[in-house]
Amino acid sequence: MAQTASTMLELGVAAPGFALPDTDGRTVRRDDFVGKPLLMMFICNHCPFVKHVAAELKRIGDDYADRVGIVAISSNDASAYPDDAPDKMAVEKQTRGYAFPYLYDEDQSVAKAYTAACTPDFFLFDAGHKLFYRGQLDDSRPNRIRSGVYDSSQNPAGGADLRAALDAALAGGAPPTNQAPSIGCNIKWKPGGEPDYFKS
Repeated sequence: MAQTASTMLELGVAAPGFALPDTDGRTVRRDDFVGKPLLMMFICNHCPFVKHVAAELKRIGDDYADRVGIVAISSNDASAYPDDAPDKMAVEKQTRGYAFPYLYDEDQSVAKAYTAACTPDFFLFDAGHKLFYRGQLDDSRPNRIRSGVYDSSQNPAGGADLRAALDAALAGGAPPTNQAPSIGCNIKWKPGGEPDYFKS
């Protein structure tokens, strides 16, 4: 499975608007989180890199829920990857115990607006919704044993990079100086719909 890195969107850009359905059918919007930092996490169900960090995503969701707006978004082409379809997303959310909304970006427009490239890919905006941090959760990665088989036991995710950024944003501090791209599976774009930043 090809590994893809974050695009590392320029810091300080404004968070693009979005209005996407959660797994329970309600619509979640960027403006639901006015006045607090906003963490956008582009994930999916089947990617081994997301599976590697899933338990830490749940912990971050629980630890920061009262202070930060947190949403997860799947933008994968569900017709080609049915494990990432909305009904499977609902099961994944319940199984993982995610407290944050898990949204489906069917037309992939939100992923493109944020220049999301991989799963997982993280974008943290400050309370004014200006980009504060983008890139990796931490420097852990799953160990590939063979095609389609990965092991996370030797290098578990602890979320050090993202947690430090969250704490800095909440404290009104400066963005972290060292920001490294996330690495994961590429977003599964619909045929012919790949963004220019993916093609280049």
